[in-house]
Order: sequence, then structure tokens, then C-alpha cells
Amino acid sequence: MKVKMISRNPDNYVRETKLQQHKIPRNYDPALHPLEGPREYVRALNATKLDRVFAKPFVCNLSGHRDGVACFGKHPKLLSTLATGAYDGEVRIWDLANRTSMRSFVAHDGFVRGIAYARNGERFFTVGDDKTVKVWNSQAPDVGEEEEPVNTILSRHILHGISHNRKSNSFATCGEVCAIWDEQHNDPIKTLKWGVDTLHTISYNPVETDVLACCASDRSIILYDQREAQPLRKVVLTMKSNKLAWNPMEAFNFTVANEDCNLYTFDTRKLKTPLKVHFDHVSAVTDVDYAPTGKEFVSSSYDKTVRIYHAHQSHSRDIYHTKRMQHVVCVAWSLDNRYIFSGSDEMNIRMWKANASEKLGIIRPRERANFNYQEALKDKYAAHPQIKWIARHRQVPRHVLNAQRKMRVVKDKERVKEANVRKHSKKGKVPFVSEKKKHVIRQDV
Repeated sequence: MKVKMISRNPDNYVRETKLQQHKIPRNYDPALHPLEGPREYVRALNATKLDRVFAKPFVCNLSGHRDGVACFGKHPKLLSTLATGAYDGEVRIWDLANRTSMRSFVAHDGFVRGIAYARNGERFFTVGDDKTVKVWNSQAPDVGEEEEPVNTILSRHILHGISHNRKSNSFATCGEVCAIWDEQHNDPIKTLKWGVDTLHTISYNPVETDVLACCASDRSIILYDQREAQPLRKVVLTMKSNKLAWNPMEAFNFTVANEDCNLYTFDTRKLKTPLKVHFDHVSAVTDVDYAPTGKEFVSSSYDKTVRIYHAHQSHSRDIYHTKRMQHVVCVAWSLDNRYIFSGSDEMNIRMWKANASEKLGIIRPRERANFNYQEALKDKYAAHPQIKWIARHRQVPRHVLNAQRKMRVVKDKERVKEANVRKHSKKGKVPFVSEKKKHVIRQDV
């Protein structure tokens, strides 16, 4: 005779301790959950709304400089250390965890043009308008001792920027020429020039560490290889580029901040057209810096705003601004991918969250799981019109809104004029030029 018995294993439903959650059996058969889609959509909608409710990006303000902030230097080993240089030649070292200034000293006569840490973080280099490169200890001097540079190198040319190699002891400066230096010598080991008046920014590639790039005063971007005797290639844009940043994960790609309110991402193998044109700023873009993940970058502008972009999207995902913030001159993304620093003309350094609605402090495992679930839902339903509008919509300052309207009218008029000229011209005489190709004049090799 066959006897059917119910067999239950207590391990499947009994808690080991009373601190654990109750185990709940679930049947995942879709026939038993006919409203799963609508329920998920409502959850995604609520998560998107809560994202905007809790969007409080501003963390703190670091004040102490007596003139506008000109440049940043990120410590390669310590997340809580940031070096800043000002227009009056003062350099300050900040303790970000305690939001205080640890050290301050006058490093140069005139502007501090650039700050770069050595790869081990034990020393940092500053360049200024007084034609000097100064080397400083990262450790503060003992009580009673004065701030003195470890070494002072006098350059023959005006210096506008500095960048340190990520894997070796070499660093590069730019000015009238691009000079490659070694930490052990007081003379450049190599000088590279391509008939340009001034190079005003320089940056080493963090992956292919022998490659570096400069932005020049003749509206060009020049690529160098420190193993070669001559520069590699040059691309000329319609307007001057102010700053350049390499993608730390995609070795071939870099982004430049341009005077024409746009940013351009280029592939070094194909400089004739940019990979992507990034819009939305309404005034000259002054600085750009990548997140350590390489997926996003942050830009600052003369329109008094800071914008965050996805590396492969044309429009910004977020905009940060305050009533008191003036022209933003420099910007940096922290190496833990959580914070953004901006320095502006009114002498303040501001610290922002990279993700505006992120919760600071300790997050419990269940809370973390819920945040991850909400992120997955928002990604799944991101294309739905209502969710898309809520996630994208931002309030911007009035002067930015008016400038955006004006720029839109100008672009529409140019488009109409071009269409009319094409309509009344011989077929093929007025070609269609893509937005990417409009901004690049030529490429020299």
C-alpha cells in the first residue's frame, strides 16, 4: 500500500536565531503574479521621485583663501588630502575629513598655475608665474620650522601647467615649450615644440604613461610621446581648448573643455572627428576631470555651474549651482568616486556629492540591498516618459535659462538659413555637415 506523507525540513523555515529575518517561501510562477509589471513600474516611479526629494548634493564649503582658487592637486594615496593653489600664490593643504586647512604658505609670486603630486605622494610640485618649479614635502614641517621648498628649479620659459607621470619619476611642464623633467635633475631631459606660442595645459595619460597631451593658444590639441624626439600629431578646433583630461579606463580617449561652451571627447587614433560632443553649458568651459571609473566626468564653466556627464552621452545628467558661487575655475573628482570639488572666483572651495541623493554615513545591509533594487528598477523603466522626465528635469538659475533660450533661437535660425541656402542652390553645392565635423578644422601629423 502506498502512503503519502508530508515532509518538511525545519531548516527551510525556522530561524537559527531570533535576530534573523523570517524565511518566507515564494513561488516565482509568473501566472501567480499577474500584476508584477505594474507593481514594479509604480515602485520605479516612487524611487525616481524619492531620488529627487533627497537630492542634496552640497556637502561643505572650505574657506580660507584670500584670492580666487586657480588649481587643484589630488593626493594619490590619501583620500582626505587635497592641495589647492590661488591667484595670490598661496597654496593650502586641506584635511577633507575634518574640513580644515592643515597648511598654508605662499609658494609663488603671482598665480599658482598647477599642482601635481609625485606618484608615491611623498612630495608635490607647484608651478607659478615666477618661472619656477618648486618641490615641497607632503608632511608638514615641525613646530617652529618655516615652510621651505625641498628644491626650486628655475625655468627659462613661462610655465602654465604641470603633470606627473603615474608610473615613473618624470613630470612634464608646459609654457612656450613642452618640457620633460626628471625628479633628480634641475634641467629638462627633453624639450618638444611644434611652433606654437603658448601651451596652457598639459596632462599625462594615466594608462599609456609615455603619452601626454597639451592644449595650445592657436586652438590646437597636440599629442606627444616622451620616447619620441618630435610631437606626434595635432588637431585644430574652431575655438581654444582650456583644459584636457584623459579617461583613466579607456587609454585612447580624452575630453577637452572648450571656449565654445562645449566639451569634446576624442579618440587619439581618429582625431578628424570627436567621438562625442557634450552640450548644455552656456559659457566657456574652464575645467574637466574624470571619475576614477572612467564612466563619467565633471566640468566647470564661466556660467557659474558644475555639470556631470556620462562619458558617452551628449547631455549632462546633473547640474550643481548655488546663489553665491561665481565663475567656477577648477574642478576635481575624488579618487573614491564619491565627491566632487569645485573652486571658484569668490575664494571658496565647495565639496559636492557625486550622486546627489546618495546617503552619507553607515548603510545597513538591508538598506544597501533596497538601494540596489531601486537602482535596478530605475534602469529597467528609464525609458518610460514620466520616469524619464522626472529623472531629467532640473531647476537652473535664471541667467542660465535665458542663455539656453537665446542659444536655442540662434541655432534654429542658423539651421533655417542653411536650409534656405541649400534649397536655392545647385544640388550638392551646400553639403550636409554633421555636428561633430563642424568644430574640427584640420589634423596635422
